[in-house]
Amino acid sequence: MHLEVRKLMLATTLALMAGASMAANKTLIYCSEASPSGFDPTRFVSSSDFDASAETIFNRLTEFERGSTQIRPGLAEKWEVAPDNLTYTFTLRKGVKFHTTPYFKPSRDFNADDVIFTVQRMIDKNHPFNKAAPADFPYVSDMSLDTNIASVEKVDANTVRIKLKTVDAAFLQNLAMSFASIHSAEYADQLLKSGKANQINTQPIGTGPFVFRSYQKDANIRFDGNSQYWRKGEVQLDKLIFAITTDASVRYQKLQKDECQVMAYPRPADIKAIQANPKLNLLQQAGFNLGWLSYNVQKKPFDKLEVRQALDMAINKPAILAAVYQGAGQAATNPMAPTQWSYNKKLKDAPFDPAKAKALLAKAGVAEGTEITLWAMPVQRAYNPNAKLMAEMIQADWAKVGIKAKIVSYEWGEYIKRAKAGEHDSLMIGWTGDNGDPDNWLGVNLGCEAVGGNNYSRWCNKEFDSLVVKARTLSNQAERTKLYEKAQEVFKRELPFTPIAHSTVYQPLSKSVQGFKVSPFGLNSFYGVTVK
Repeated sequence: MHLEVRKLMLATTLALMAGASMAANKTLIYCSEASPSGFDPTRFVSSSDFDASAETIFNRLTEFERGSTQIRPGLAEKWEVAPDNLTYTFTLRKGVKFHTTPYFKPSRDFNADDVIFTVQRMIDKNHPFNKAAPADFPYVSDMSLDTNIASVEKVDANTVRIKLKTVDAAFLQNLAMSFASIHSAEYADQLLKSGKANQINTQPIGTGPFVFRSYQKDANIRFDGNSQYWRKGEVQLDKLIFAITTDASVRYQKLQKDECQVMAYPRPADIKAIQANPKLNLLQQAGFNLGWLSYNVQKKPFDKLEVRQALDMAINKPAILAAVYQGAGQAATNPMAPTQWSYNKKLKDAPFDPAKAKALLAKAGVAEGTEITLWAMPVQRAYNPNAKLMAEMIQADWAKVGIKAKIVSYEWGEYIKRAKAGEHDSLMIGWTGDNGDPDNWLGVNLGCEAVGGNNYSRWCNKEFDSLVVKARTLSNQAERTKLYEKAQEVFKRELPFTPIAHSTVYQPLSKSVQGFKVSPFGLNSFYGVTVK
């Protein structure tokens, strides 16, 4: 055979082999909006952290159906609840494998020891692992799980019993949340013995659909599909890459060029162009979210109700909705989403009234020209697509009533850390519901236990708190609703934060992506997803 012909045949064969390999190796690139603070879900509250850890690397005892608020069995294949609603007995799934990586090779399958370790570590500050790797667990404390879980007991290798001190109506939903991800006790023991306990946050091991491979801060996170995943058929990707891209316009450019197939948080200004692009799909749904402006009530002058009322009525919400949300939001009144059961429809906002606001400030003894800080988030979120612009608009509104607001921002992880420490005067933040229960809004963001955690207003009102705590212990939804409605009345009267808006959630993705579902909780899950 002629040499040139043989070369041509060989080149053709190699090209076909390479094409087949690329077709077989299904890779999805997700343009995420921020670097995660770490990979231990128990420590964090941000969707950026949960997308990169809980939704990829880990599982929980109970889990939410993808794209739904309904729970399904997870690492617990079934459970029984005692008649007093205080004792939960979980039957664990057999044959579940922890990930094998260069830094850990499991010698056994998932079992009760892993649940015991995970729960005890969350609720016991004196746990040996916590002494070796000190950390705060904000959800655990904000939801009072650390004080309400009386015991966690290993019945046998595949059965665990958890006892509560008081009834928690949302306990099964709480266990399905990202923070309750199950860790490997064997891996934790290995880290303890080697003096590397903190690596649980940088070199994670779970049972989830994707195996952690590498992380380069502000650049990318790489995962492999878990070929041993216990939910058969749910892992359809060989590789998953988070391309960390903080600028929304750059994320959109990458999506258009197919440099990523799914992007986080599009700019409202780009929605029409995305809808018109024949290569893209745009999923959307009413947002289960709320963006707000917190007042640090432990600092003057925000400790005075008149000041909070004045600053609230000085904010031009319609203008913010038009400029920041660009038709994709609705004005917020209450401290929860309108689609949440127990939402109090009777409550109304005070009207926008700068003149009255100025008079209230004078009455409260606040001098004209008083300087405060106004913290603006550095990242884009569904509940706040442009915090910088919103801050500038509020700054201008407050200037008209004699308040000089200095806009402050930090890198996202630092922003959250400093905010929890109460360094701010006023602060932009928000929430997307985690489990479909009202306590997830009122208790987590406004309860006394949440001061120093997600309660950025640092507001502890005994009347409000007693209503929320009591509602948590009831199983009758109608009775709980009455208490939550009354708690919202207390909130509206005391105004620890100004609700700004609820926004529509948009999810742009390439038409090559199949099986993606929008999460009501603002998370991004890639199990069950594939690319053509």
